[in-house]
Amino acid sequence: MTSETTAAPVAKRVPTERTHHGDTVIDEYAWLATKDDPDTIGYLTAENAYTEQTTARLGMLRETLFNETKRRTKETDLSVPTRKNGHWYYTRTVEGEQYGIHCRRAVRDGETAPPMPADGAPLDGEEILLDGNALAQGHDFFALGAFDVSPDGRWLAYSTDFAGDERFTLRVKDLQTGEVLADEVPDTFYGSAWSADGSTLFYLTVDESWRPYRVWRHTVGSPAASDVVVYQEDDERFWVGVGLTRSEHFVVIDAHSKVTSEVRVIPASNPTGEPAVVAPRRQGVEYSIEHHGHRFLILHNDGAEDFALAYTSADAPGDWVPMIEHDPGTRLESVDAFANHLVVSLRTAGLTGIRVLPVGSTESYDIDFPEPLYNVGLDSNPEYQTTSIRLHYASLITPDSVYDYDLVTREMVLRKQKPVLGGFDPAGYEQHRDWALADDGTRVPISLVCQVDTPRDGSAPCVLYGYGSYEASMDPWFSIPRLSLLDRGVVFAVAHVRGGGELGRRWYETGKLLAKKNTFTDFVAAARHLTKAGWTSADRLVARGGSAGGLLMGAVANIAPDAFAGIVAQVPFVDPLTSILDPSLPLTVTEWEEWGNPLADPEVYAYMKSYSPYENVTAQDYPPILAVTSINDTRVLYHEPAKWIARLRALAPQGSYLLKTEMGAGHGGPSGRYDSWKEEAFVAAWILGRLGVTA
Repeated sequence: MTSETTAAPVAKRVPTERTHHGDTVIDEYAWLATKDDPDTIGYLTAENAYTEQTTARLGMLRETLFNETKRRTKETDLSVPTRKNGHWYYTRTVEGEQYGIHCRRAVRDGETAPPMPADGAPLDGEEILLDGNALAQGHDFFALGAFDVSPDGRWLAYSTDFAGDERFTLRVKDLQTGEVLADEVPDTFYGSAWSADGSTLFYLTVDESWRPYRVWRHTVGSPAASDVVVYQEDDERFWVGVGLTRSEHFVVIDAHSKVTSEVRVIPASNPTGEPAVVAPRRQGVEYSIEHHGHRFLILHNDGAEDFALAYTSADAPGDWVPMIEHDPGTRLESVDAFANHLVVSLRTAGLTGIRVLPVGSTESYDIDFPEPLYNVGLDSNPEYQTTSIRLHYASLITPDSVYDYDLVTREMVLRKQKPVLGGFDPAGYEQHRDWALADDGTRVPISLVCQVDTPRDGSAPCVLYGYGSYEASMDPWFSIPRLSLLDRGVVFAVAHVRGGGELGRRWYETGKLLAKKNTFTDFVAAARHLTKAGWTSADRLVARGGSAGGLLMGAVANIAPDAFAGIVAQVPFVDPLTSILDPSLPLTVTEWEEWGNPLADPEVYAYMKSYSPYENVTAQDYPPILAVTSINDTRVLYHEPAKWIARLRALAPQGSYLLKTEMGAGHGGPSGRYDSWKEEAFVAAWILGRLGVTA
């Protein structure tokens, strides 16, 4: 590396050979994967210093953006309390504190909803279960993995991560005495489930590749050394999850790969019982279950690309009896069972929806929502015996809203809308659905939000966001920090590219494996369309994406650098071929059904190599690029963007490339809310700088 602080760092080159299927690749920057190498830390530190120096001119703008988010946010606030087994559960935030405070209060006689203090103060009679700020003291990073109260309300299982590597230490707290028991368990994963009597806790651990594969049974008050393995998944394609049904009758163990599922259940009243298989795994068949009375509801894709709903006996699972037949174009995503109603979450025509099926009736109905673009889904609904459900609703111009929907009267009551301080008026903004035409004739939806009367003459600056993997849908969402961009005249757009799930399972299938390039060309088509339609122009357009969306950013940088004035790639998966070739790395084997197996299949190897951002850097003119990563990220390892930036500098040295590495965080970046706002202000300031907006 150079010793001059005014020059961009130059990574040393240490040629490393990799040969597969007769193809030999020289990787000069593979050494950066050695995390504990002083040269690696030195390089990342030098990159951080260079990035800070290069962006110092944006310091005042960063501070302004941070203060705008802070000023618009109600810092002392509390969530809408959720009722469960005689208590109201909620989370509070306090001005100046980074993390939430998890609380509860006993339900009082005749109380259908507790009062909501306007000032965000604690509820009368509050009991603090867990204070994230107290737990985080002395740590730069803090995250909760599990937060699970036993059915009787006596015990709280919670797990903590102080590094960002998503390896949690599990503990049990006695909520009657406030004592944290001695029986703690290190290196656990997300997810837990209690037995019916609260005597037994089920939890997960991971293998060396960070794959959750073991379900353990722990008896409260006993040492972790006496815990018993209940289930172990040996097929490395499969992840395991564990949870308790809403009815609290069954512990559910879910083993799933990208394309295949298998579910086991244990009666919650008999925690030492053997797990029973609901339906044996069949390659390519995905299913999930929900308990309802004497039956298990089965949401599945057996002969139903966009999924169908069936049921089977809970006492002796067998044949699946149809309930909702497959309807191509209407993707059934989940089913929630309540005593007298079933609620199906679905999506059709690119929008989410809620369908209600009253028990004992052959009629069902969909809940209507007024906006042309929105995102709706079930919120926390832990109680089985209920006549109402809680919904979460938002759009690009409507702040996050919590509604209670009466399943009998069909009335919907707003419980709370996220406050936006400082005179926010949604009437000052407008949202649109537009469509781009891909090279193969496919219509690609674009969601846009901007100020009212934004000119359509190409003069407006624009940010185009994309993801496009794992069937994840980038449904419309509200963002307080985004207001700082919109109020400066920026158009914010989301390209709903193939590989996501916005238009159903087929939309996903045509953007994965050997069709992955559709994701990239769809995004470029969206960018070209925004320019052609007058929303913006190429020199006023910045692209942004993270994780698999960071792969998208790296790919479009190679294939259409002229379409963008800048690119932001956060925790970007930009060296996918190298990672997917190494089965010892986290996630690799489980990812082969998403990307293909380049180790075994030369066609997959050649295809991935043809689009991998790192493999395809060339001596061309790239737009300025900002890459943001975290050193403890276990999902996309830090060295992928580090290598990418180093190669960009070597092969296209005329460009401007910045790398910012969080030295104490994971995949989600900084954990505290103020730190997250500062990180977003940093990125937003860089974007505005690229768009010529400096105040």
